[in-house]
Amino acid sequence: MAEGGNGSAKPTVSPYDEAMDTLSSLITERTRAGKIQKGDPFDYMFDYLKMLDLEEPISKMSIIHVAGTKGKGSTCAFTESILRNCGFRTGLFTSPHLIDLRERFRLDGVDICEEKFLAYFWWCWDRLKERTGDDISMPTFFRFLTLLAFKIFAAEQVDVAILEVGLGGRLDSTNVVQAPIVCGISSLGYDHMEILGYTLGEIAGEKAGIFKQGVPAFTVPQPDEAMRMLEKKASQLDVHLKVALPLDVNLLNGLDLRLEGEHQYINAGLAVALCSTWIQRTGHIEANYLDETKQSSLPEKFIKGLTTATLQGRGQIVPDRFIDIESPGDLVFYLDGAHTPESIEVCAKWFCRAIKERNKQQNFSSNQPENFSASNKLAESYSCEIPRKNSTQILLFNCMSVRDPQSLLPCLFNTCANHGVHFKKALFVPNISVYNKVWSSALPPIDSQVDLSWQLTLQKLWENLNSSEKGGDAKKVDPICEEGEADKDRCVWSCENSSVFPSLPLAVKWLRDTIQQNKSTRFQVLVTGSLHLVGDVLRFVKK
Repeated sequence: MAEGGNGSAKPTVSPYDEAMDTLSSLITERTRAGKIQKGDPFDYMFDYLKMLDLEEPISKMSIIHVAGTKGKGSTCAFTESILRNCGFRTGLFTSPHLIDLRERFRLDGVDICEEKFLAYFWWCWDRLKERTGDDISMPTFFRFLTLLAFKIFAAEQVDVAILEVGLGGRLDSTNVVQAPIVCGISSLGYDHMEILGYTLGEIAGEKAGIFKQGVPAFTVPQPDEAMRMLEKKASQLDVHLKVALPLDVNLLNGLDLRLEGEHQYINAGLAVALCSTWIQRTGHIEANYLDETKQSSLPEKFIKGLTTATLQGRGQIVPDRFIDIESPGDLVFYLDGAHTPESIEVCAKWFCRAIKERNKQQNFSSNQPENFSASNKLAESYSCEIPRKNSTQILLFNCMSVRDPQSLLPCLFNTCANHGVHFKKALFVPNISVYNKVWSSALPPIDSQVDLSWQLTLQKLWENLNSSEKGGDAKKVDPICEEGEADKDRCVWSCENSSVFPSLPLAVKWLRDTIQQNKSTRFQVLVTGSLHLVGDVLRFVKK
């Protein structure tokens, strides 16, 4: 602690927290994923590259560029893991981060260390501060991070840089890359429509903005409207666009993808195509790539990459290790940052399948098949050996107010119900993370004055879904404050099937207390609707 001028102690700010505070100054207003603002044209990115002397390094950098609505992060994770296992030095730039900003910059599969991060951060910051001014202001938050990624990958001399588009493609800051080795477009759907367009064709056109003259590109099976636009854009640029088919599970030699969910085979197929093309075009080795029409074998190093790739917050299973009971497996969080109707449906199917597998395992002996998936093995290692506990499903949910809960919650509710899964209770909470501040891995302070009107709106929708399922009409929902009006910051607004908590810690405390009071019950908690919420939960249960 440092002494203040009046003798009072002031907390010492760590060098990393100082960098996070400095970075937060670039977040000037509530925008999503670096939305282009008036007076901040895309062409400024080329000016910033000149200021940082990065033009030549980027022109020589070997880059794989990936856009898409769903699965682009998973595709990039698979791609990085495959090429790293093939012996190449890899750099991976993804977004958003869930716990620590350094997750966005991975070198050889590991988050950049704090020492290197700070050195590169201040190098970029000081130079940009010195060279920007009235004509060209400092870059916005995401643009600065993109420039920092280029600096890191150039200085670290990676063999390949895998770049995930932040938003869209055409005007995304990563699109200053002029000559990637290969491009990929993952599954397309409706998201960020106020920015990218309200039809699949318009959205596809923005994503196809990463195509470059003569550079090969791959996509996955797409809706007709989206595919037509991708093909049109590819034709205009003489881009050889191919469709990568979902990976055949039989090619994994009995192993499972580390990233869970049937949809991951779509992303894995795209990653295999990207990696094989990159290897062939860079002339490193003869790639044993399977022709799309003759999928008969897969290189061993590809298999290892696919079955060891990791990405936090996507189909992730985390037992609560901090609950004071004999059986930590009695409270398990199933985390997936789905926030579009398509991804919510995929998430719901994954959750239903995952809990059924887990419940089956817990009702039998501990003899596991060798190919039982890694995260389920992790969860199982914490599981309770006492048979016949009641498995109860709980939903922990929030979404941004720019999302449409009328398309998200009914999709989640109905998909789970169709698979025989019914939530005993839905818990709605505000995110801890805030848009205008980047925190270190520690939990940010809780806002005791948070506005819960959005969470109460979500609760009303959920109650009406339950009422409709039971054959009743939508009814007026009047939540009751259980903790008393005098203690607003701890007031829990409850209805028959749901509760609104003023903070995530209070919701987790309720889960832990309830489990401790009901020894015959285990909770399986699906956390979804927002990657920010998923990150907050991971901070809380893994701290």
